[in-house]
Amino acid sequence: MRREDLLKTACEVIASQGFGHTRTLDIARAAGVSQALLFYHFETKDQLFAQAFAYAARRDLDSLTTLERSRGTAVERLRDLLKLYSPTGSAKMWRVWIDAWAESMRSADLEETSRRLDLRWKESFRAIVEEGVASGAFVCADPEAATWRILSLVDGLAVQVTVHRKVLSRRRVAELVRTAAAAELGITAEDLS
Repeated sequence: MRREDLLKTACEVIASQGFGHTRTLDIARAAGVSQALLFYHFETKDQLFAQAFAYAARRDLDSLTTLERSRGTAVERLRDLLKLYSPTGSAKMWRVWIDAWAESMRSADLEETSRRLDLRWKESFRAIVEEGVASGAFVCADPEAATWRILSLVDGLAVQVTVHRKVLSRRRVAELVRTAAAAELGITAEDLS
């Protein structure tokens, strides 16, 4: 079985059971392989989990790369990035992110991977804000601080809407994010609709 197939299976099992309740035996059984084969490809359980998380996040990062290469205005690209980053649909990937953050407190491999992926989103967001400031589309004295405040708000709201499903609707989350981003960047919330 290919390494990529093992990562895909690991992602499915982890998304279903969570990092804390998933054993390598569960992944091996789901993949129809021995645990020995898993450990041939991945030296440790932590390494397997970190690489499975990176594999799961790759699809979103591919979409982010496509967005970065788009030729839209800074406002259009920011709107698209917020839609891409915010929890939508079943928010399956957000469940994995939240679980990965929690497990990162106990796994150095997972912490390094989640930090690297998280910073990738923040770098892209900040670049769009800086581009918008340079073009006059945004008014923002500190793009880095604005990036941290806005994306931290999205992260916190994503936890609420993912974990406490009946507290906030996804529509309300989108409104809160647009309002906060607009206030940070000197535009209207309608610009981000």
